[in-house]
Amino acid sequence: MATPLKFAGLLLLSSALVAPAALAQETTAPADATTSDPQVAADPVARTGRSAARDDAAPDVSIPGADIIVTGRRGSANIQKNTPAVVSILSSADIARTGDGNIAGALGRVTGLSVVGNGFVYVRGLGDRYSLALLNGSPLPSPEPLKRVVPLDLFPTNIVSSSMVQKSYSPNYPGEFGGGVINLTTNAVPAESFLTISGGIGANTESTYQLGYSYYGSKSDWTGFDNGSRDLPPALSAFFKSGERISSGNVDSVALAGQMVRFSNSTVQRITDLDPNYSATVSGGTSFDLGGSTLGLIATAGYSNKWIVRDQRQQNSITPDLSALNSDFQRVTTDNRIIVNGLLGLGLEFGGNKLRWTNLYIRDTLKHTRLGIGNTQTQPTSDIMEQDTAWYERQLIDTQFVGEFKLGPAFSLDVRGGYANSQREAPDEISFEYIRTNSDADPYGDLFVNRLNGNTGQTATASYSDLNEDLWSGGIDLTWRPSPSLGLTAGYAYTDTNRTSSRRDFQFRASSDMPEGVGVLRPDLLLAPNIVDYFNIGVIETNEGNPAFRATLKNHAGYGKVNLQVTPEVSIDAGVRYETAKLEVSPLQVFNTPGASTASTMLDNDYWLPAATLTWQLQENMQIRLNASKTIARPQFRELIYQFYFDPDTNRRYQGNPYLQDSELFNAEARYEWYFGRDQRFSIAGFFKKIDKPIETYITLNGDNFITSFANAPKANLYGGEAEVQKYFDLSGFSGSDFFATRRLVTIANYTYTKSKLKVGADDQVSVFGASSTLATDYFRNGASLTGQSDHLVNFQLGLEDQENLSQQTFILSYASKRVTSRGLANQNQPDVYEYPGVNLDFVARQGVKVAGRQFEAKFEARNILGNNYKETQSNGDYTVIYNAYRYGTTLNFSLSTTF
Repeated sequence: MATPLKFAGLLLLSSALVAPAALAQETTAPADATTSDPQVAADPVARTGRSAARDDAAPDVSIPGADIIVTGRRGSANIQKNTPAVVSILSSADIARTGDGNIAGALGRVTGLSVVGNGFVYVRGLGDRYSLALLNGSPLPSPEPLKRVVPLDLFPTNIVSSSMVQKSYSPNYPGEFGGGVINLTTNAVPAESFLTISGGIGANTESTYQLGYSYYGSKSDWTGFDNGSRDLPPALSAFFKSGERISSGNVDSVALAGQMVRFSNSTVQRITDLDPNYSATVSGGTSFDLGGSTLGLIATAGYSNKWIVRDQRQQNSITPDLSALNSDFQRVTTDNRIIVNGLLGLGLEFGGNKLRWTNLYIRDTLKHTRLGIGNTQTQPTSDIMEQDTAWYERQLIDTQFVGEFKLGPAFSLDVRGGYANSQREAPDEISFEYIRTNSDADPYGDLFVNRLNGNTGQTATASYSDLNEDLWSGGIDLTWRPSPSLGLTAGYAYTDTNRTSSRRDFQFRASSDMPEGVGVLRPDLLLAPNIVDYFNIGVIETNEGNPAFRATLKNHAGYGKVNLQVTPEVSIDAGVRYETAKLEVSPLQVFNTPGASTASTMLDNDYWLPAATLTWQLQENMQIRLNASKTIARPQFRELIYQFYFDPDTNRRYQGNPYLQDSELFNAEARYEWYFGRDQRFSIAGFFKKIDKPIETYITLNGDNFITSFANAPKANLYGGEAEVQKYFDLSGFSGSDFFATRRLVTIANYTYTKSKLKVGADDQVSVFGASSTLATDYFRNGASLTGQSDHLVNFQLGLEDQENLSQQTFILSYASKRVTSRGLANQNQPDVYEYPGVNLDFVARQGVKVAGRQFEAKFEARNILGNNYKETQSNGDYTVIYNAYRYGTTLNFSLSTTF
């Protein structure tokens, strides 16, 4: 099962396809620019020893179909000011200052953005489904079975030149736009040859040299690639190919059971001293003068390996007043995360035209081990021990071709095409439960026993899941500028997404005459082939109904917009996008005899999506923006698939709803901006969103198991405001000290207030597959906040930086108020489950040093200095249920890099 994905990854690596080029929009360079080298912009210190604060090159940003006016009173190279939309831009210098290892962490510093879970970015409190992620202007597929959006912690910062967040909609972007679009631009082709090598080592107080658990797996696990030991067992592979059902009685389930569990994939071992974290990257580039044209090449490769230990307390309750716990467990989760990434870019520039070919490869592997003990309401005096082992492979391959052409003085043409493939494979998800009854009447009452009877505390399961998604995309944009004050743009875009997802779940069952003493054996011995054969232990497939699905989304869009400088003070950017989309989700036939499933979805919709932004320049450095637009949000594939999925991080089980519909949004914003100095600004804004049929989660019970599913709530409103300031203070005259002669104080602060409310009336209806009730009040409460929305977000950076040499010391403070992560049981009138992110303080120092005449960059990071912990609870004031709680620990990292 792991072979195709593994082969693709090794083929890419062996071909050295390890890094892409950036696409830059046309801007006028500042008059005092000292360099136009994009690589210097990406990391000027590594190349010249200068401070990032002194670099004058504008950030490299890819904006498909945008036409930035740099004329009249607005003339400057400030992209954030001159882009005809509300944007926030993280340049390479901004990313370097925060020191975050992946782009999700860096984006968490942007006004109005928060990072939830494993790298999913929320814009202004709206869930990840309302955030659109693009790479160099092209869409990306997701390797997550629960999402259609890509988790941004997949992207190491070393392959990203800049990140732009656009919070106001414009028709040149896809209409699936709620909170904003996040457009990542990869590193550009350099003007000079370079080779940069870096390495780092890190430690976490909860993980490094601490107790953890793992299992053998295979010899090659440290690379992030399985050596084939996790391939499907022969009997299971033959069973899948046969198309038979175990329930038919024609399958030798004993033969299947005897090959699934082995020492290498199921025996948990204690590790008393977990290794430190470490990473390494190498990047290089060069350019060739071809006489009238320039050919450039840039490549990057990176590897990181880290351990994460979480000692978790996890509880839940099914009583209305939370007075009794349904389950109460202490679980220790140990994850070994290995990331291999690469980027290759080729660029050709001739006569003002540009051709770029960009290739990206990312592989993110998680070796997961969890051991827990606790009890349940049905077995209050017994202890239940749980053991889980798993191997999750996520892989993204992306290739893009872009052409930017100047067709005379008034016309420009942009053409782009791309193919991306994402895969997620999870072979050998093995789970065991053992029970200790603590009963004197039980001869094994003081031992943990698994009788393999399917009852609470006596189960064993093996799961095999596979996801593959292909995404083809293309587009063309034509801009005509008959005068400096008028630009007309028309464009067409096409995407074709095809995902297949399967999950096969098997539960081991022993006959009632198996001696109880056999149940005390550890997993690999309990299900050893000779034991399985002797006691006739078989398997049942617990989801024969819908084990595999196919999901497709075909999208055609055309748009037109006008960018008009009405007067020297007033400009307008307005247009409309027409978009058609056919989204289909249907069960795949994996059995010879198909089941009678109605769990399919067909959404065939089209929309006119207008948008307009009015910019009024009060003074040379002050402006007001007004924006209004209509956009949509489609249900994600996994939310539509009527198939169980278990998330071990949250200990939650999910199931889709094939009856979900598109959400429609009206967006409005007013903003004041003051650019009072170079790279210095102040802004304040208010925003409002009205959402028709927002997709929200709700909780139901399946026996004693909590199931998270999805439904369209009737309506929701979201409103709020945000403020941001970035200011530098020159310290050259401070106390006459030489230390401060070239230094300045950096202050960056932003605050976002967001309030959201569901609108649920007594007679409102919802559609839920397989449910008996259609009353919205049985699933949602009127006035409840949207899932994942914090009322308050604060980010503050305070630091010193040298303007002549590399020397930066930055404190980074962030705060997020509580936010809903899960609904309580609506039919029990339970309160919602809240996460309390709290306050986090980091420190990052970057220093240029010379060793043996060579310039090095040294970086030190201290993360979570205050020891903030993760806390997710459900409380009614009298009783509190700890849904999930653990310590993050404090992380210390040190890295060193040099450029040749």
